[in-house]
Amino acid sequence: MPSKTGVDTMAKPRIAITGATGVLGGRVARQLDARGVPTRLIVRDPTRAPRLNHTEVAVASYVDQAAMMAALEGIDILFFVSGFEAADRLDQHKAAIDAFAAAGVQYVVYTSFVNCAADSIFTFARDHYHTEQYMEAAGLPFAALRDNFYADMVPRLVTYGAIRGPAGNGRFAPVARTDVADVAVAMLTDPTRPTGRFDVTGPELVTMSEAAALLSEISGQQVTYMEETQAEAYASRAGFKAPQFELDGWVSSYSGIAAGEFEVLSDTVERFTGHPPMTLKAFLENQC
Repeated sequence: MPSKTGVDTMAKPRIAITGATGVLGGRVARQLDARGVPTRLIVRDPTRAPRLNHTEVAVASYVDQAAMMAALEGIDILFFVSGFEAADRLDQHKAAIDAFAAAGVQYVVYTSFVNCAADSIFTFARDHYHTEQYMEAAGLPFAALRDNFYADMVPRLVTYGAIRGPAGNGRFAPVARTDVADVAVAMLTDPTRPTGRFDVTGPELVTMSEAAALLSEISGQQVTYMEETQAEAYASRAGFKAPQFELDGWVSSYSGIAAGEFEVLSDTVERFTGHPPMTLKAFLENQC
């Protein structure tokens, strides 16, 4: 039966969303639901899935090929949220992509990272590069949303009143996840199914010193940027007892900024959504 929006809400979903229990996947799911678009949420824990009006839930993980193929039955458009950072994240992605291809998925929108390459200084970006390459080799048409540093990560960089790391005067263009979600929804519902690599960024380039100054201004609490050498960065994080791959990712994110890997601006948000991306200042003001 068609709804007032003209969407047949009794239709079986053709769009599936992974990571729907997270911030980004959850926002995409809610936006599609608000439009009356039937979707299938693919989650590991069904009790955490958003309770929406036009969705159904399927249970699968990236490494369970049989479950993933069953979850994708009848699906030809997929929002593929990259897995949480892990030592075997690329293996998880490859297993999932094998299932996507075997299930007959026709179009994938994937959350990638700016300037990802096999030799990216930022170690976590390497997984995104190899994931893109694997999808290409599998013959899956895809749009890679090459996101810049998430704006909501900026306040989380602060420990004891300072952002510390070897970022130098390198610049990055922090992007709000709300804007990334808006781009994803636009692509998932675009009948032309745009493919390729798309940089998704905020509207301005900032240094870590500038980010710290904004945090000070908006929060009313003094935040400074303290430059570290790589050795100092590893030493200051040793107390977290994190595994080596995680420490490497933390430190190399700053080193990647210093090297210019994050110095990317694009018009992708406005081009696909019709609205400009949120500034870091506006984002932080909304959080305070």
